[in-house]
Amino acid sequence: MSDQWVFKSESYDNCNCAVNCGCQYNVPSTYGFCLSAYAGTVVEGHFNETPLAGLRWSALYIWPGEIADGNGRAQMIVDEAADAAQRAAMDKILLGETGKPLSNVFSVFASTCTEFLETRHLPINLDVDLKDRTATVDIPGVLTSRGKPLMNAFTDEPFHIALARPSGSFEFTYSEIGLGTTEVTGDMAMAFEDCWAQWCIHHFDQDGLVKEN
Repeated sequence: MSDQWVFKSESYDNCNCAVNCGCQYNVPSTYGFCLSAYAGTVVEGHFNETPLAGLRWSALYIWPGEIADGNGRAQMIVDEAADAAQRAAMDKILLGETGKPLSNVFSVFASTCTEFLETRHLPINLDVDLKDRTATVDIPGVLTSRGKPLMNAFTDEPFHIALARPSGSFEFTYSEIGLGTTEVTGDMAMAFEDCWAQWCIHHFDQDGLVKEN
């Protein structure tokens, strides 16, 4: 029998594109190459009999050109609190090694990568607020990221923009949009400031996207 699993995460993503991220609008990327840092907390999940709820994770990607052109590099970071079974399960999900092919964002992105660095198991300090569009991510010695809402230039108040996909996608049905600033050191070094950020629920199982009611 194939693996049976659920992965539901409150997630934050910051990439180097402007606010009109090409991935979401089916247009070319802002600069012709893509850098992306995801982080999230599994709020509901299991992999066969292995529970996943409460685990934190991060996924780092570098593409030298457009994502669709491939040749990407990826590295996953999984909560150091995960035990051996949980680490193996998270690797299978985050590296797109389980479930229906190309049915979720991890599987799609994995199909465009040719280099996968060894998964690291580290403390992940994470605070993601989907409603307020704020995020703080600290992985000591590896990653820092801060997310914030867009601001109305006329009132200096938070400006609310969201992206809805009622029919679904391979990533989400709804996301909140803001700005993020990220710096990553080491083998996946990257840095970008005040650019595209999104907050969403990643809800997948072995068959693909699970639509929120």
